[in-house]
Amino acid sequence: MDKIIQEAIQREAQLATRRHFLSSLGTGLGSLALGSFLTNCSSDAGTSFASPLAAKSSPKLGKAKSVIFLHMAGAPSQLELFDYKPSLAKFDGKECPPELLAGKKFAFIRGVPNLLGPKAHFEQRGQAGHWISDYLPHLASQADRVSFLKGMHTDQFNHAPAQLLMHTGSARLGRPSMGSWVSYGLGSENQNLPGFVVLASGGKNPDAGKSAWGSGFLPSIYQGVQCRSEGEPILFIQNPSGVNSDIRKASIETINQINQETYQEFGDPETVARIAQYEMAYKMQSSVPEVMDIKKEPAYIHEMYGTEPGKESFANNCLLARKLVEQGVRFVQLFDWGWDTHGTGLDGSVDYGLHQKCRQIDKASTALLLDLEQRGLLDETLVVWGGEFGRTPMQENREGKKLAYFGRDHHTEAFTMWLAGGGIKPGVSYGETDDLGYSTISGKTSVYDLQATILQCLGFNHEEFTYPFQGRNFRLTDVFGKVIDPILA
Repeated sequence: MDKIIQEAIQREAQLATRRHFLSSLGTGLGSLALGSFLTNCSSDAGTSFASPLAAKSSPKLGKAKSVIFLHMAGAPSQLELFDYKPSLAKFDGKECPPELLAGKKFAFIRGVPNLLGPKAHFEQRGQAGHWISDYLPHLASQADRVSFLKGMHTDQFNHAPAQLLMHTGSARLGRPSMGSWVSYGLGSENQNLPGFVVLASGGKNPDAGKSAWGSGFLPSIYQGVQCRSEGEPILFIQNPSGVNSDIRKASIETINQINQETYQEFGDPETVARIAQYEMAYKMQSSVPEVMDIKKEPAYIHEMYGTEPGKESFANNCLLARKLVEQGVRFVQLFDWGWDTHGTGLDGSVDYGLHQKCRQIDKASTALLLDLEQRGLLDETLVVWGGEFGRTPMQENREGKKLAYFGRDHHTEAFTMWLAGGGIKPGVSYGETDDLGYSTISGKTSVYDLQATILQCLGFNHEEFTYPFQGRNFRLTDVFGKVIDPILA
C-alpha cells in the first residue's frame, strides 16, 4: 500500500511540475504549435477553437484548388499503354542483352530473360500525336487534353515502399501523405467534409495500406478519411439504436469540453485535433451520405462513367471524386488494386489481364475529365494518373524459368504517368526512353519532382512548405525534387 501511495504522490508531482512549466510558457511552445489553429472562436459543437480545416489560401494562389490522384496499385505496364517501342517488338523473344542485366536488381527475374514486345496496338492520337494503345480507346480521344511524363523513375522496386514513396515522400513509415500535406496547407472549402478523402476499388487496399493516406507527424485531423462506394459510405456513421442527433450532439459537446480542459492543462496540440475530429464526425453524419449518394445523378452521367450505384467500382469512385471536389474537398485519392501483371496467371498477364483492367478504368477516368470540364472545374482541379513504378521490357521468368503467360517484372528506371487540368499545359509529352523502353535518355523525372510539381500547381513552393518536427523542418519532398516546368501552363 505504501508503494502505491508513493507512486501516486510521485505521479502528481510530475503532473504539477508539467502544469507549472506549461503555465509559465504563456504563449510559448504549446501556443506556437497551435498558431494556425486558433484563428477565431467559432464552432458548431460548442468548443472555443477554430477548425484546423478552415479554408486557407496558398502563398502563390495556384491554378489548382484541388487534386484527384488516380493510383493504379500494382503498376501498369507503360510498354502496353503509352511508351511505344517498335524496336522492342522487333526483338521479341530474343535474349536480353547482358548490359541491361549487369549489376541490376529485379523483384523476380533471375538469369537471362527474353525481351517481350508490346502486346497492344499503338496509334498516334490527337494533334499532339501521342502514342496511346488500343487498350485505352476512351482516353485516346482526350490525347490533347492530357500531358505525359514518360521519363519517370523511382528507387523502390517493391510495391509497399514504392507506394509510400509516391504518396509520402519516404519509403519508410511515419511521414505524412501528400493529401495530408495539402489538407494542412489549404484546409477544406466545406467545413462539413474532410479536406482529404480516400476511395478504393479492385477488392483490396494498396500494399502500403492505410499509411499511404496517414497524417504521419502532422495532426491527425489531416489524415485521409476512407469512404466506400458500397454500403455505408463510412463505417459506423449512423447513430446506434436509441441515440438520436440531439443526444449525439450533447455527448460530443461534453467530450469536447473535457478535451478543452485537457488542452488547458497539458497544452498538447493533438487534443485540438481530437476536438476537431469529433466535430467533423458529427457534421459528416448528415453531409457524407448526401454527397456519397450517386443515385440522384442524371442518367447521362451514369452512362458516361459506366457507374452502377450500390456497387464498389472504380467508375463509382470517379463520379464520387467529381462530387467531392465540387463540394470543396481538397484532395481525393483513388486506389484501384490489381495492376500487378507478372504473368503468373491469365488475369495477371499483359495481354489479357492488363487489357481487362484497362476496360474497367478507361471509360470512367475519361468521363471524369469530361465531366470536370463541362462543369468548369477542370481548370482548378489537377488530375494525376499512374502507378508506383513501371514494368520491364523483358518477359518475367522466375527461378530462371519462363512463365506460361506474358508478364513483366517491376521496373524502377522508366515508367509513364499523365496529368491534366489545373496548372498543366495540355498535349505535352515530356521525357523519352531508349529504343527498348529500359532507361530514360532525356527528361528524367523522379517521384519527388512529381510531388514538387503538384504542390506548385496548388501554389506552394515545395522547398518552403514545411512543418517543424523533432527539431527540424520537414517537407513532402524531403531534400529532393525539382518542379517539372515544361508541363506547366
